[in-house]
Amino acid sequence: GAPIAAASIDDPAAEPSTEERRVVSVVFCDLAGFTAHTERSDPEDVRTRLTAFHNAVRMDVERFGGRVEQLMGDGVFAVFGAPTAHEDDPERAVQAALRILDSLKQLNEERRLGLEVRIAVTTGEAVVQVSDRPDREGIVGDVVNTASRLESVAATGTIIVDERTFRATMHSIEHTALDPVSLKGKAEPLSIWRAEAAKSRYGVAVDDAPDTPFVGRDAELALLVDAFERTISRSHPLIVTITGEPGVGKSRLIREFRNAVDDRDDLVFWRQGRCLPYGETVSFWAIGEIVKSHAGILESEAPESAMSKLEEAVAVLIEDPQAADWVARRLLPLVGAMDPATGGIAREELFTAWTRFFEALAAKNPLVMVLEDLHWADEAVVEFVDHLTEWATGSPILLVATARPELFTDRPDWAAGKRLSLIHISEPTRP
Repeated sequence: GAPIAAASIDDPAAEPSTEERRVVSVVFCDLAGFTAHTERSDPEDVRTRLTAFHNAVRMDVERFGGRVEQLMGDGVFAVFGAPTAHEDDPERAVQAALRILDSLKQLNEERRLGLEVRIAVTTGEAVVQVSDRPDREGIVGDVVNTASRLESVAATGTIIVDERTFRATMHSIEHTALDPVSLKGKAEPLSIWRAEAAKSRYGVAVDDAPDTPFVGRDAELALLVDAFERTISRSHPLIVTITGEPGVGKSRLIREFRNAVDDRDDLVFWRQGRCLPYGETVSFWAIGEIVKSHAGILESEAPESAMSKLEEAVAVLIEDPQAADWVARRLLPLVGAMDPATGGIAREELFTAWTRFFEALAAKNPLVMVLEDLHWADEAVVEFVDHLTEWATGSPILLVATARPELFTDRPDWAAGKRLSLIHISEPTRP
């Protein structure tokens, strides 16, 4: 919001505010053409549309761990990185913006509200003013002003991001480069991109080939390759957990292992999903990404289309039509196409069906399942991994998990009783 005035020294109840410099991502979202609409609309209708808009935006911002800083009539100012910071705040901000577009589209279809928005996302340093009182907090900095001005030049129904946001999200978000724009207060034109959609991480790593040599991790790569060979030769599941602090090279090691798998003469299924640290109803997000990848289901897929693709994919893997239908219906919650008839199914039965799916997949070709950021997984995901490794005997499935070291602090029993290999990375790779 607006900068907060300093506490008066004459007020004994006043509490001095503290200031912190943080890198934040800012989202400005504004209703297009709303002023003209209010001039010719009933005030009650205006209030109804604004309330629906504000509620939808707030829900999507908070779903991804952000905070609505200020409601400004027909606009919303939200921030990611304050009061709680995450290493992926730029991605959270863009994902939230994409979700806002989807939510408003759904609102328009259901209630014929005719809401159209322009959104801008910027990332940069800001001064965060914080106190113990919720009304004594503000975000101040050029990153806020830039987002506000960028939003004004965005086309209706689009999301514009600045260069820092683009650099931070280029491997997870599809972008289209636009012509630089001149903004008030900026000496030089600003490079901008239009955020189009979340990249399909569904089982296939995004195209983020490194531009530096892979040095100092040959031993770790050899362990991964050996684990995969053992999985195939013995035809049983095996788990490899790669641990290390952020930035030490876990993702790079996964990419190099992917290259090694690609170099094989035989066909291997590579499926990849990421555990999320934010949002609701995402307990099995990583597993859902893997299932979607095989069925070719996009994140924006309508439920009916997702259901059709899933049923077709399962039918190819499982010949018995009755068995294929039984499995497919229990996979629906993972792809966002919940069948009302599956709402009361016990988790153990769901796990059995999901395991049957992965067994059928591995029966066609050896399967590598990558679960990124396992330290963020909730207990339900860990329970499914336990179930899969216990019951998918006879299946060549290598499950590779990446995690921070706190995985073993939070889950000391993670290594207990599993066919588990550990790879710990203690230092960043250097060319």
